Amino acid sequence: MYLSNNRNFLNAILITLIIFSTVSCSEERRTSVTNFQPNKPFVYKTAVIINGNISKDEKKRLTFDLDNYWDDSLKAPKLQKAVFWYTLKNPPVFDSANILRSKKYMNSYLNSQGFYYADFKDSVLSFDTFHHRSLITKIIHPNKIIPQQIRTTVFMKVDIGKNITIDSVGFVMLDSNMQRLAIQEEKKSFLSKGSHYTKQTVSDELDRLVNMYRQNGYFHFTRDDIYAEADTLNNNLLQLSVDAFAQGRLLEAAAHNRKMDPKWNILIKQKATKDSSKTQTYHIAKTYYYPEAKITDIPDSLMVKKDWKEYVSKNQQNIMRYTEGKFSYRPLREHTFLRHDSLYNEDLLIQSINTLGQIGAWQQVDTRTVIRNKDSIDLYFFLVPALKQNFTVDLEGSRNTGDLAGGDNFLGISTNFTYRNRNVWKNAIQSVTNLRLGTELGFDSSNKFSPQSFLIGLSQTYIFPKLIQPFTQWRAINKLNNKKTLLSIAGSYTDRKDYYRLRQFTGSWGYEWNKINKSKNPWNWTFRPLNVELYKVDTLSGFLSLLAANPFLQQSFRDGKVVGTTLSVNKIFNSKLHPTISNKVNVYFEESGTVISIFSNTNSDQIFRYVKLQAEYTFNKKFRKTAIAARIFSGITVPKAGQTVPFYKQYFLGGPNSMRAWGLRQLGLGSSILSDTSKSTFTDRYGDFALEGNFEYRFPIWTFSSFKVSSALFTDIGNVWNLSKDPNNANADFNVTRLGKDIAVAVGTGIRFDFNYFLIRIDAGYKVKDPARQYNNGWMSFNNFWSDTRSNGKQVNNASLQFGIGLPF
Repeated sequence: MYLSNNRNFLNAILITLIIFSTVSCSEERRTSVTNFQPNKPFVYKTAVIINGNISKDEKKRLTFDLDNYWDDSLKAPKLQKAVFWYTLKNPPVFDSANILRSKKYMNSYLNSQGFYYADFKDSVLSFDTFHHRSLITKIIHPNKIIPQQIRTTVFMKVDIGKNITIDSVGFVMLDSNMQRLAIQEEKKSFLSKGSHYTKQTVSDELDRLVNMYRQNGYFHFTRDDIYAEADTLNNNLLQLSVDAFAQGRLLEAAAHNRKMDPKWNILIKQKATKDSSKTQTYHIAKTYYYPEAKITDIPDSLMVKKDWKEYVSKNQQNIMRYTEGKFSYRPLREHTFLRHDSLYNEDLLIQSINTLGQIGAWQQVDTRTVIRNKDSIDLYFFLVPALKQNFTVDLEGSRNTGDLAGGDNFLGISTNFTYRNRNVWKNAIQSVTNLRLGTELGFDSSNKFSPQSFLIGLSQTYIFPKLIQPFTQWRAINKLNNKKTLLSIAGSYTDRKDYYRLRQFTGSWGYEWNKINKSKNPWNWTFRPLNVELYKVDTLSGFLSLLAANPFLQQSFRDGKVVGTTLSVNKIFNSKLHPTISNKVNVYFEESGTVISIFSNTNSDQIFRYVKLQAEYTFNKKFRKTAIAARIFSGITVPKAGQTVPFYKQYFLGGPNSMRAWGLRQLGLGSSILSDTSKSTFTDRYGDFALEGNFEYRFPIWTFSSFKVSSALFTDIGNVWNLSKDPNNANADFNVTRLGKDIAVAVGTGIRFDFNYFLIRIDAGYKVKDPARQYNNGWMSFNNFWSDTRSNGKQVNNASLQFGIGLPF
């Protein structure tokens, strides 16, 4: 054992030294250059250095953007050959004339960002180097002459200068009604006094005004009918003076002010035109629907076709044309937001197209607008039906290993059979039926590999394409998008071998919608005012013996009912300024017990009473080849009325998508050692409070056509706790003063096989800090590098291999 431990220690040191030496090599040593012209200077690297009184984030953004404005003959793209090695192919020969063009491109870009007084200084650094002779080259070609490389690095130093400041904003519209609208909506302007000028901001303001007019009936008004004028003239220069010296001082002062504190006046003007339709407002006349169109149909041909069956609304202004009668008229009208005699509104037209397309009954929605007379428009909707019914089968797998001799080594396999009907009762109602089968295979108490758990579940969901309100019609819902009503029922049966059987039945009634904000990123809401869950737990012989040593489990593993409310909201944040960055926020709230207490005074323990709140944030930033991803999760379930939280409402960590150095449900609670020292093979851990953070650096390894092999370096940090103290389970409760000791830390790497349609992932995690370790404050030790021995003699592995499908987050 001593020799084995030392050998493992030496292997770890050797691997560490190899990685360190590889990473610490200079970039020049780790970059190979091919197809260069010998004895001629070639572009090896370019760099932009910005100086100026701007924020750190702004400097970083401008530096990144300016790096894309080098002349093509000065670009030296490096390709990642392997993890730490790069290659530079066909580097261009250096020519100083290309620097001048690069300055022009960069200056034009800075002008668009409001920097008109930037100074550019370039410097060129050349140095000679030689290809590194590998050992194989020395043996096979000992006398081979290595061609000389003259690597050239070009630096562009930019003194950014002052950004143009907007001094005033005005609107000059030829039509009085349009001028009134511009002044009325001035508070929404992207331009304001004191803000920085950029061409993009001016462009956004012009788009805002055009969109505003097209929302108010101006059907023919376009971006070509409006422009922005910048007034840079200093009014003091207009004063006539016979004193040449005084005039010179004014010119000098004006030049100084332009450079030190440049200010512009911006006027938004309407172009003069003889076309009266540009200032004409249009109203909606009739609306036509073609819900059975084919993807090969030509809309213009459908409009003139005569042999249609028709449904005409009571006001004679809405007409549905069809041949087979697959759809009813009602869902079409309910999801069209433009009404007869209302002003033409392009936003509402787009909202109608998107909403009809999101229902699920139609795979494609197209429109035509036809001028009926000088002030009215007919709308035509052409809808291509989606496949009405389909059946899918999904296979999922997960493999997590911890202690190979215990009950935390599982191979999970599950499959989902899903049947979907997208047009129930001809009303675009969706029906989703799902059957789920799953099992976990692992080692039992006799160390035999066999099924350890079994799951079967059946669910049925109906999705109505509107908000069904039982009592009254709320006007506020008219401002919501993608409105749906959800009716769900489900039942499941779980058998955890030798320990318990769990029967579950759930039913809920809820609503789903989203709301578009100014940035056009929707907040997606799901609200279930009535959520009912019934649980029946049968404890088996293995669990009964477990209770003798762990009586606190009795309160968590018990029958009960959940009657309450749930609310979830999520949003994806994307930015035009940073298109490679994606942020997602998900918040979930659940409550049980309050709703039923309104109608009943019962205090039965059969009704679970608790409040559950959890939040998750994910971050992803993509680079040209690599990416970084991060996730933060926190969840808490607080029991009410002196109850304890049932285990199926608690949290657990570990496995292929969580703390990957621990097996499934094998981390925690806190720094408790009760589960690690228990003689029972049932070591599942559940807690009332969870806190976790994950970080990954993802990079490619090899690509062949659509098949990709990539890898990642990751770290996982977190744990689970109970909220209340238990004298039989020390250090399992959450305590801020003990947070540093309780937090678990894992590092690892993995390999991912991306087949385009699905991804297979194998991750290896290592426990850098295990709260259950009874030495070194939980941190790893080289003396026990691969495994730790608990106080009862049980060995616990410090490394774990996880198998999963898809990315972990």
